[in-house]
Amino acid sequence: MIGIVDYGMGNLFSVSKALERLNVPYFISDQQKELLDADGLILPGVGAFKDAMKLLENTHLKETILTFAESGKPLLGICLGMQLLFEKSRENGETKGLALLPGEVVRIPKQDSQGISYKVPHMGWNLLSYQKDSLLLKGLTEGYVYFVHSYYVQEGSKDVTVASAGYAGVDIPAVVSRDNIYGMQFHPEKSGELGMKLLENFTKRVKERVS
Repeated sequence: MIGIVDYGMGNLFSVSKALERLNVPYFISDQQKELLDADGLILPGVGAFKDAMKLLENTHLKETILTFAESGKPLLGICLGMQLLFEKSRENGETKGLALLPGEVVRIPKQDSQGISYKVPHMGWNLLSYQKDSLLLKGLTEGYVYFVHSYYVQEGSKDVTVASAGYAGVDIPAVVSRDNIYGMQFHPEKSGELGMKLLENFTKRVKERVS
Protein backbone atom coordinates (compact mmCIF):
# COMPACT_ATOMS: atom_id res chain seq x y z
CA MET A 1 0.00 0.00 0.00
CA ILE A 2 1.35 3.42 -0.99
CA GLY A 3 0.77 6.43 1.24
CA ILE A 4 0.43 9.94 -0.20
CA VAL A 5 1.58 12.58 2.29
CA ASP A 6 -1.10 15.24 2.87
CA TYR A 7 0.57 18.36 4.27
CA GLY A 8 -1.59 20.92 2.50
CA MET A 9 0.51 21.70 -0.59
CA GLY A 10 0.33 18.64 -2.80
CA ASN A 11 -1.68 17.91 -5.92
CA LEU A 12 -3.35 14.98 -4.21
CA PHE A 13 -6.13 14.54 -6.75
CA SER A 14 -3.98 14.02 -9.85
CA VAL A 15 -1.49 11.75 -8.09
CA SER A 16 -4.23 9.60 -6.56
CA LYS A 17 -6.05 9.34 -9.91
CA ALA A 18 -2.81 8.20 -11.57
CA LEU A 19 -2.41 5.42 -8.99
CA GLU A 20 -6.01 4.42 -9.59
CA ARG A 21 -5.31 4.13 -13.33
CA LEU A 22 -2.40 1.84 -12.47
CA ASN A 23 -4.63 -0.22 -10.15
CA VAL A 24 -2.24 0.46 -7.28
CA PRO A 25 -3.76 0.61 -3.78
CA TYR A 26 -3.07 3.87 -1.94
CA PHE A 27 -4.27 6.12 0.85
CA ILE A 28 -3.93 9.83 1.61
CA SER A 29 -2.98 10.75 5.16
CA ASP A 30 -1.40 13.29 7.49
CA GLN A 31 -1.13 10.78 10.34
CA GLN A 32 2.32 9.58 11.39
CA LYS A 33 1.42 5.97 12.22
CA GLU A 34 -0.51 5.42 9.00
CA LEU A 35 2.26 6.86 6.85
CA LEU A 36 5.02 4.91 8.63
CA ASP A 37 3.07 1.69 8.07
CA ALA A 38 2.92 2.26 4.30
CA ASP A 39 5.03 0.14 1.94
CA GLY A 40 6.02 3.23 -0.03
CA LEU A 41 5.47 6.99 0.26
CA ILE A 42 4.81 9.73 -2.28
CA LEU A 43 5.56 13.33 -1.29
CA PRO A 44 3.78 15.62 -3.78
CA GLY A 45 4.15 19.37 -3.83
CA VAL A 46 2.94 22.55 -5.50
CA GLY A 47 3.99 26.02 -4.33
CA ALA A 48 6.90 27.58 -2.46
CA PHE A 49 9.69 25.62 -0.74
CA LYS A 50 9.69 27.76 2.42
CA ASP A 51 5.93 27.39 2.93
CA ALA A 52 6.10 23.64 2.36
CA MET A 53 8.89 23.11 4.90
CA LYS A 54 7.04 25.22 7.46
CA LEU A 55 3.95 23.05 7.06
CA LEU A 56 5.97 19.84 7.32
CA GLU A 57 7.62 21.07 10.50
CA ASN A 58 4.42 22.41 12.08
CA THR A 59 2.56 19.14 11.45
CA HIS A 60 5.55 17.00 12.54
CA LEU A 61 5.45 15.32 9.13
CA LYS A 62 9.09 16.24 8.58
CA GLU A 63 10.09 13.76 11.29
CA THR A 64 7.69 11.20 9.84
CA ILE A 65 9.26 11.43 6.38
CA LEU A 66 12.81 11.23 7.76
CA THR A 67 11.92 8.20 9.86
CA PHE A 68 10.29 6.53 6.85
CA ALA A 69 13.37 7.21 4.72
CA GLU A 70 15.60 5.61 7.36
CA SER A 71 13.47 2.46 7.21
CA GLY A 72 14.72 1.73 3.70
CA LYS A 73 11.25 1.73 2.17
CA PRO A 74 10.86 3.60 -1.15
CA LEU A 75 10.08 7.33 -1.00
CA LEU A 76 9.21 9.39 -4.09
CA GLY A 77 9.10 13.20 -4.23
CA ILE A 78 7.22 14.84 -7.12
CA CYS A 79 7.85 18.42 -8.36
CA LEU A 80 8.24 20.57 -5.22
CA GLY A 81 8.22 17.29 -3.31
CA MET A 82 11.43 16.33 -5.11
CA GLN A 83 13.07 19.66 -4.25
CA LEU A 84 12.21 19.18 -0.57
CA LEU A 85 14.37 16.05 -0.54
CA PHE A 86 17.51 18.18 -0.93
CA GLU A 87 19.56 20.13 1.61
CA LYS A 88 18.30 23.66 1.09
CA SER A 89 16.57 26.15 -1.19
CA ARG A 90 17.30 29.79 -2.03
CA GLU A 91 13.66 30.52 -2.90
CA ASN A 92 12.52 33.54 -0.84
CA GLY A 93 15.69 33.36 1.25
CA GLU A 94 17.59 30.28 2.35
CA THR A 95 15.49 27.44 3.80
CA LYS A 96 16.72 24.05 4.97
CA GLY A 97 15.16 21.01 3.34
CA LEU A 98 14.91 17.36 4.34
CA ALA A 99 18.59 16.78 3.38
CA LEU A 100 17.99 13.24 2.14
CA LEU A 101 19.95 14.09 -1.02
CA PRO A 102 22.91 16.45 -1.52
CA GLY A 103 22.31 19.76 -3.30
CA GLU A 104 20.40 23.02 -3.22
CA VAL A 105 17.45 24.53 -5.05
CA VAL A 106 18.08 27.72 -7.08
CA ARG A 107 16.13 29.84 -9.55
CA ILE A 108 16.17 28.96 -13.24
CA PRO A 109 18.14 31.69 -15.09
CA LYS A 110 16.20 33.94 -17.44
CA GLN A 111 19.09 33.99 -19.92
CA ASP A 112 21.66 31.43 -21.01
CA SER A 113 25.37 32.08 -21.52
CA GLN A 114 24.67 33.32 -25.06
CA GLY A 115 22.23 35.95 -23.85
CA ILE A 116 19.17 34.10 -25.17
CA SER A 117 16.11 34.77 -23.01
CA TYR A 118 13.93 32.03 -21.55
CA LYS A 119 10.52 32.10 -19.93
CA VAL A 120 10.41 31.39 -16.22
CA PRO A 121 8.57 29.40 -14.96
CA HIS A 122 9.74 26.55 -17.17
CA MET A 123 6.35 25.30 -18.30
CA GLY A 124 5.58 22.64 -20.88
CA TRP A 125 6.96 19.48 -22.43
CA ASN A 126 10.69 18.81 -22.42
CA LEU A 127 12.86 15.89 -23.42
CA LEU A 128 14.32 13.61 -20.76
CA SER A 129 17.94 12.64 -21.35
CA TYR A 130 18.89 9.49 -19.45
CA GLN A 131 22.16 9.72 -17.54
CA LYS A 132 22.47 6.31 -15.92
CA ASP A 133 20.62 3.06 -15.33
CA SER A 134 17.84 3.11 -12.77
CA LEU A 135 14.91 0.96 -11.77
CA LEU A 136 12.71 3.97 -12.58
CA LEU A 137 13.86 3.90 -16.23
CA LYS A 138 13.65 0.13 -16.69
CA GLY A 139 12.24 -0.74 -20.10
CA LEU A 140 11.77 2.91 -21.11
CA THR A 141 13.16 4.98 -23.97
CA GLU A 142 13.82 8.72 -23.79
CA GLY A 143 10.77 10.91 -24.30
CA TYR A 144 8.95 14.08 -23.29
CA VAL A 145 7.45 14.90 -19.90
CA TYR A 146 5.57 17.90 -18.51
CA PHE A 147 7.28 20.51 -16.31
CA VAL A 148 5.95 23.46 -14.29
CA HIS A 149 8.63 25.08 -12.09
CA SER A 150 10.71 28.21 -11.56
CA TYR A 151 13.45 26.63 -9.44
CA TYR A 152 15.67 23.63 -10.06
CA VAL A 153 18.12 21.49 -8.14
CA GLN A 154 21.86 22.03 -8.35
CA GLU A 155 22.77 18.55 -7.19
CA GLY A 156 25.69 18.23 -4.84
CA SER A 157 26.69 14.91 -6.37
CA LYS A 158 26.25 13.90 -10.02
CA ASP A 159 25.52 10.32 -9.05
CA VAL A 160 22.02 11.23 -7.85
CA THR A 161 20.88 12.39 -11.32
CA VAL A 162 19.20 9.64 -13.31
CA ALA A 163 17.74 11.81 -16.09
CA SER A 164 17.99 15.48 -16.96
CA ALA A 165 16.32 18.07 -19.19
CA GLY A 166 18.03 21.05 -20.79
CA TYR A 167 16.53 24.51 -20.32
CA ALA A 168 17.90 28.07 -20.10
CA GLY A 169 21.42 26.79 -20.64
CA VAL A 170 21.42 24.46 -17.62
CA ASP A 171 20.97 20.73 -17.17
CA ILE A 172 17.99 20.36 -14.89
CA PRO A 173 17.97 17.16 -12.82
CA ALA A 174 14.59 15.69 -13.74
CA VAL A 175 14.79 12.23 -12.20
CA VAL A 176 16.99 11.59 -9.17
CA SER A 177 17.64 8.63 -6.92
CA ARG A 178 19.92 7.32 -4.23
CA ASP A 179 19.24 4.07 -2.41
CA ASN A 180 15.50 4.16 -1.51
CA ILE A 181 15.02 7.88 -2.24
CA TYR A 182 13.56 8.91 -5.61
CA GLY A 183 12.43 12.19 -7.14
CA MET A 184 10.82 13.56 -10.31
CA GLN A 185 10.93 17.30 -11.00
CA PHE A 186 8.15 17.05 -13.60
CA HIS A 187 4.60 15.79 -13.08
CA PRO A 188 4.57 12.10 -14.09
CA GLU A 189 0.80 11.97 -13.68
CA LYS A 190 0.47 14.69 -16.35
CA SER A 191 3.18 13.38 -18.67
CA GLY A 192 1.31 10.91 -20.83
CA GLU A 193 2.40 7.31 -21.31
CA LEU A 194 6.05 7.89 -20.34
CA GLY A 195 5.09 9.60 -17.11
CA MET A 196 2.70 6.84 -16.18
CA LYS A 197 5.34 4.18 -16.89
CA LEU A 198 7.84 6.03 -14.69
CA LEU A 199 5.29 6.13 -11.89
CA GLU A 200 4.46 2.48 -12.49
CA ASN A 201 8.14 1.55 -12.18
CA PHE A 202 8.22 3.22 -8.76
CA THR A 203 5.18 1.23 -7.66
CA LYS A 204 6.87 -1.96 -8.90
CA ARG A 205 9.88 -1.10 -6.76
CA VAL A 206 7.54 -0.84 -3.78
CA LYS A 207 5.94 -4.22 -4.57
CA GLU A 208 9.31 -5.91 -5.06
CA ARG A 209 10.47 -4.82 -1.64
CA VAL A 210 7.30 -6.16 -0.01
CA SER A 211 7.40 -9.54 -1.77
